[in-house]
Amino acid sequence: MPNLHRSSPLRLVLCAGLGLVAGLIARAAPGNAAEPGAGTAAGAAKTAPAEPGKAARKPPTTNVPTAKVRTKTAPAKGGLETGAGDASSKFSKSAPSDTKPSLAPTTGDDAAYLAFDQGQYVTALSLAEEAAAHGDAAAHTLVGRIYAEGLGVGKDDITAARWFGRGADLGDPNAMFALGVLLAQGRGIEKDRKAAAEMFEKAALTGHAEANYNLGLLFLKGDGKPENPYRAAQHIGYAASKGIAAAQYDFGTMYQNGVGLPYDAVEASKWLGRAAEQGHAAALYDYAVLLLKGLGLTRDEPKAVPYMKAAAERGIPGAQNRLAHIYLEGIGVDKSMAEAAKWRLIAKTTGKIEDAQLDAMIDKMSKADKLAAQQAAAAWIDRAGY
Repeated sequence: MPNLHRSSPLRLVLCAGLGLVAGLIARAAPGNAAEPGAGTAAGAAKTAPAEPGKAARKPPTTNVPTAKVRTKTAPAKGGLETGAGDASSKFSKSAPSDTKPSLAPTTGDDAAYLAFDQGQYVTALSLAEEAAAHGDAAAHTLVGRIYAEGLGVGKDDITAARWFGRGADLGDPNAMFALGVLLAQGRGIEKDRKAAAEMFEKAALTGHAEANYNLGLLFLKGDGKPENPYRAAQHIGYAASKGIAAAQYDFGTMYQNGVGLPYDAVEASKWLGRAAEQGHAAALYDYAVLLLKGLGLTRDEPKAVPYMKAAAERGIPGAQNRLAHIYLEGIGVDKSMAEAAKWRLIAKTTGKIEDAQLDAMIDKMSKADKLAAQQAAAAWIDRAGY
């Protein structure tokens, strides 16, 4: 777990967990890779968008959205109500607890965060609750995260939502973002995409990258915000520029499809490449296809192969099937019917992809070679947990 400090972005749930662009990207066609990023998004009238990421002069003070919170009634430090049931009153059997001596100081502004970094979650909770009782906004967010992730305590989204709500009231952008995620998903609080959008927008105004990304997704889908791909492109582009891999991928596909942005193959390849460098599975596949086809960049088959292999290993069926063709044809690699058969069988299992050419190749293999390929594919599938 990366070190946490008071200004760290709260990655409670990675933004793509909202699942709002699942239909934007077309996956592989039988036998070869689909044009990466293929798909459609409905257009919307242009509006004058607010500048994403523009920092506010001071943290905004917000009210908790009016969505109804599922209720529990045990009071907690900091003026919040925490869950009194089993989920919050018992320690998780699998969660870390303070069984080793803590090296974290018990006083100071960063004491709770240092304890958290060391895995001393119960100590961090106690220190954060004490700081929250004195009005520390970020401390409320830390308490919420501990309950949301079940670190040292029972996982309790209801209690987490209340702490995040208070942190948002006090102006902490990470709390606004986290509360927005819970509102969007209906975790611990009544699902309300409009209220989620309000939280993301407030956090986005402070420059919160993940909040900008989620807000962009809501504009893209017209879910909680009016459908507006131009506003979506601004917010997603801001998040992409801040290094959010999922945003880089989506920004690249928006260039690729002319959604909210003019079609630009060079920009598409640039952003897909950046996402691929971060290990984004779909980007690895799409960028490999761009390299194979020379779309928006110089065609480079040898360079494409590692990206395609990485996407295949990450479980992208289209990449697995495409990799089978790469081995069959010897594109940037030595020809290998055994590897081609293995990856074809894997793709057939993981994605139900039809490919008469590859299937005919496997049918012509000797019984021994076919069995070896089947065993290699089965071993990969078992290792990957399918």
